[in-house]
Amino acid sequence: DRDTDKKRIEELLEENMVLEIAQKQSMNESAHLGWELEQLSKSTDLADSEKSFVFELNECASSRILKLEKDNQSLQNTIQELRDASLTSRESSLKFVELEKENQQLSKKIEKLQNQIEKEKQSSQDLETLSEELIKDKKQLQVVMETLKADKDRQIKDLKQENDHL
Repeated sequence: DRDTDKKRIEELLEENMVLEIAQKQSMNESAHLGWELEQLSKSTDLADSEKSFVFELNECASSRILKLEKDNQSLQNTIQELRDASLTSRESSLKFVELEKENQQLSKKIEKLQNQIEKEKQSSQDLETLSEELIKDKKQLQVVMETLKADKDRQIKDLKQENDHL
């Protein structure tokens, strides 16, 4: 029984280490996404209205990222507690079954968090693309308006000359 308990503890430790690595990768991805958003907001040279749009977009994504990082930190603490518990408790196999269930739940939570991070990345990229398209549309409309204004001014000038001639 002790040998099987020791083997089970080793398996749980390995699972915990895998979960911790996955959690760290998730946190690194979150931090990198935050950094990319920050770089994006610094590198774009937009008008005040466009800057506020990008700023609000970054604020929303940043708050979601912070929430996910807090969840990741909570999971990391839980993993550490489970590791400590698995090292110190060898009393019964029931506790190991409970730890295994908790590890499975944590694995599912980490997977969900990673999926959320991916969705946030995609959403951020989609919003960035939309913002770029809106900026292009605005510039095109400005060109059209300038052309129409020039045509209007030319027509007014022509009509004044014709009026003066008459």
